[in-house]
Amino acid sequence: MSTPTQDPTQDSAQETAARQSGPASPARLVREFHTTFGLDARTTPTEIPPDLAAHRRDLLVEEAAEAAEAAVEGTLDHLAHELADVVYVAYGTALVHGIDLDAVIAEIHRANMTKLGPDGRPLLRADGKVLKGENYRKPDVSAVLRKQGWEAGDTA
Repeated sequence: MSTPTQDPTQDSAQETAARQSGPASPARLVREFHTTFGLDARTTPTEIPPDLAAHRRDLLVEEAAEAAEAAVEGTLDHLAHELADVVYVAYGTALVHGIDLDAVIAEIHRANMTKLGPDGRPLLRADGKVLKGENYRKPDVSAVLRKQGWEAGDTA
């Protein structure tokens, strides 16, 4: 007697609900990966042991180098893959440290939006890099981390 197989063109109710609610956040996806595979996942910002920090550094360097190479030598789909890997590893590194990276990104965005010049127009360098105008207000990442429960000097 054969076992019935699900038609691959038919979504499960869970897949349908997930698709309708929009794409999952990188933070949630990476947390699921870390939990499933028994990797470090903290909920409060914490300094981590040097060996783990070095491992996360190596992963970031590897993925950034692959993305940089794909940016000039690869196809668009290869670049997209490598950029996603950079984001995935960055979110994983934040998770290992217990950092809510979405909140930090929001603070960086807030600061970046203050880079406009006094006339409300962007200040651009010749190569297109956005420069900081007189209204620029740097990000306060320490405040964001404190809201997440961080106290300077906290270690794992």
